[in-house]
Amino acid sequence: MDPAHIRNFCIIAHIDHGKTTLSDRLLQMTGTILLRDMREQLLDGMDLERERGITIKAHPVRMHYKGKDGEEYELNLIDTPGHVDFAYEVSRSLSACEGALLIVDAAQGVEAQTVANVHLAMKQKLTIIPVINKIDLPNADVPSVLRQIEDILAMPAEDVIMASAKMGQGIEEILEAVIKRIPAPRSHEPDSLRALVFDSMFDTYRGVVTHVRVFDGEMRPGTLVRLMRSKVDYEVKEVGAFNPAPVRQESLGSGQVGYVIANIKTTAEVKIGDTITLTRKPAKQPLPGFLEVHPMVFSGIYPIDTSNYEHLKGCMGKLQLNDSAFVYQAESSIALGFGFRCGFLGLLHMEIIQERLRREYQQDIIATYPSVIYRITKTNKETLEVDNPVHLPDPSVIESIEEPFVKAFIMIPNSEIGAMMALVLDRRGICHNTETLDNRRVMLTCEMPLNEILVDFNDKLKSISRGYGSMDYEQIGYREGDLVKLDILVNGEPVDAFSCIVHRSKAETRGRALALRLKEVIPSQLFQVAIQAAIGGKIIARETVKAMGKNVTAKCYGGDITRKRKLWEKQKEGKKRMKSVGTVNIPQEAFIEVLKTN
Repeated sequence: MDPAHIRNFCIIAHIDHGKTTLSDRLLQMTGTILLRDMREQLLDGMDLERERGITIKAHPVRMHYKGKDGEEYELNLIDTPGHVDFAYEVSRSLSACEGALLIVDAAQGVEAQTVANVHLAMKQKLTIIPVINKIDLPNADVPSVLRQIEDILAMPAEDVIMASAKMGQGIEEILEAVIKRIPAPRSHEPDSLRALVFDSMFDTYRGVVTHVRVFDGEMRPGTLVRLMRSKVDYEVKEVGAFNPAPVRQESLGSGQVGYVIANIKTTAEVKIGDTITLTRKPAKQPLPGFLEVHPMVFSGIYPIDTSNYEHLKGCMGKLQLNDSAFVYQAESSIALGFGFRCGFLGLLHMEIIQERLRREYQQDIIATYPSVIYRITKTNKETLEVDNPVHLPDPSVIESIEEPFVKAFIMIPNSEIGAMMALVLDRRGICHNTETLDNRRVMLTCEMPLNEILVDFNDKLKSISRGYGSMDYEQIGYREGDLVKLDILVNGEPVDAFSCIVHRSKAETRGRALALRLKEVIPSQLFQVAIQAAIGGKIIARETVKAMGKNVTAKCYGGDITRKRKLWEKQKEGKKRMKSVGTVNIPQEAFIEVLKTN
């Protein structure tokens, strides 16, 4: 195909603004999918994506369209996720394109993630085509949304296309705009081969399948290629495109998007963002890759059955290939045995990884409480980074503890501004700026500790704003805080699985909640068991599991009371001795229960 007739574009938007529905209509309009094969959320292949109604992975697909000018065009579309946790997927997709369709909901208007995605696209110097979707909704407010696109995103209103992906309105105008406005791909080193690896997946029978965008040159089966970062050579076995299922082709030329299968056997050999070039005539310069994504949230993942450790390790390797933002390393816990310390981009990302391990790889796993990376300065001026509370040094040698802070952009209805500010203050945040977007919504700019927005902040935001609120955040560095390590002691013994680093003002509340939860799930012993929450040597909360009752005087029918007293005294002595030497075995179910409710 002549590169002048190729267009590479992606769809970007806030979560739930209709990206996937629009891509379904584009596939239908171009005849890529037969009517009998058509179904909702066609590009969302994972069960999880279909159930939750969100896109997790970016999906490439090739379409053929005959324009009004009578020419045949090849359109390569990449459908991207909208959730803040998967922003790295969006940035990778943008690197493989020359243009982007920006979708804005006609009822909800410009949201936090819309702004973030526009900035990403502008940074990549892409041509952006704004589209107002869902204009058929009864509560659609098109004039207001047009004003927001002009004021917030600085795009002229006359460039905006009106559409309803659900009803099929405006789809032809979008396709014509893609042909006319988005530039054709240009080659910078036509004599050499340069292809950008923007995604990859593992196939049990064929090894690693890499998704590429060819910038210069051509690739065919039998070509000897080299990965520029690892300097390793491979022979290309198969090339093809996504229609949307993989279809084998004779070659992949300049400007095209598709897949390459070489004899790459292990997940560690391919780095997302690497450049593929020819072995005999390598390119002078690699293509600009992607920023290395650094995990922000850490959690321990352990197999419930310890004999599954090696199997779980293999499954995590396969998952990591498909998701480069997920990192893991082996660790062990006294309570839970051998497992892995895993890093994620956010809480939704963590949930998705755990769910994929359970479903796609049939793993029974348990996860510990999520934490972030803390920076510790010791009294001897040595600094260390800690993502696991177990590795926190003794408080006597700690000079200061710093925690990561984020700048959060929160969009909410005007009426809920008081309740939202109260929530931000409760989470140790500071509101710096309030900006009115239109007559219904405001945007708050706040600075907050990342640790405070990890678990249920988004849920609280949605309930306060009755589903209309949205949030985007970016990391702004570390700040010192009054942070302490909270230990949970069962019968005087610390249980490392429940340790966490919290702010001193919240330690007591969290300690009480954990102790109360543990009291419910730890079975009764023959002696009293104390469950305590402690900061260093200071106990700040306590619950007691009552001793199991045993009637030692059951066989004494009447007679002198001293006989019964003697037996009771003997029982009391026995329980005291048992308490000093006895250990409490916390059942696995108790860990699962407590860690689930966290």
